[in-house]
Amino acid sequence: MKKVFLLAFVLFAWSMVVNAQESDGKYIEVTGSSEIEVVPDEIHFLIQIKEYWQEEYTGKSNKEEDFRTKVPLAMIEKDLRRSLRKIGIADDAIRTQEIGDYWRQRGKEFLIGKQLDIRLTDFEQINSIIRSVNTWGIESMRIGELKHKDLLMYRKQGKIEALKAAREKASYLVEAMGQELGEVIRIVEPVDNNISRYLPFQAQSNVSMGTAATEQYRVIKLRYEMTARFAIK
Repeated sequence: MKKVFLLAFVLFAWSMVVNAQESDGKYIEVTGSSEIEVVPDEIHFLIQIKEYWQEEYTGKSNKEEDFRTKVPLAMIEKDLRRSLRKIGIADDAIRTQEIGDYWRQRGKEFLIGKQLDIRLTDFEQINSIIRSVNTWGIESMRIGELKHKDLLMYRKQGKIEALKAAREKASYLVEAMGQELGEVIRIVEPVDNNISRYLPFQAQSNVSMGTAATEQYRVIKLRYEMTARFAIK
């Protein structure tokens, strides 16, 4: 009795393998993609400040060997924070990201720099910053990370839409050959699935940045791909 049961189990298992192989032998595998644009509700604006020689900006001398009056970092930061407060950006929205020495002219002191990470909620605030701050001592300004509180929901939505696109593609390709699409056999999520496309812009301290400079960076662009294998009936 045990031998009969064992034989029946082996035959059943063999039958499943054969059916699976036959199913895998008649399939279509496609990749679908989706793109979503999300308007961020949290924008990180990075301002790099650095000590400078007063003579460099006052026009008293354009020779580096004549630069003697160093404007300290604390004064530059104090002036910047004062300007930010005037346009409604509180001190608790500003975080020091890094600090360090930059370069030293022979026989002179090091020039020290710092990067400030300013948390904003609106791109118009960037334009206000650009118009308001004194650029003396500002090495660069650029957009850093863009965030949204519902980003996980958008990621889920993007993957679902990519999977739907894969099924639609498989369906019309199979129908073009006079066949009918069957059930899904396998779904593969590529490793590099969450592609967020936004690039920071940067301008030097004495370069004027206008509203147009930020226009192309106002959204978080998410692109997703999903690969699916479907049986062909």
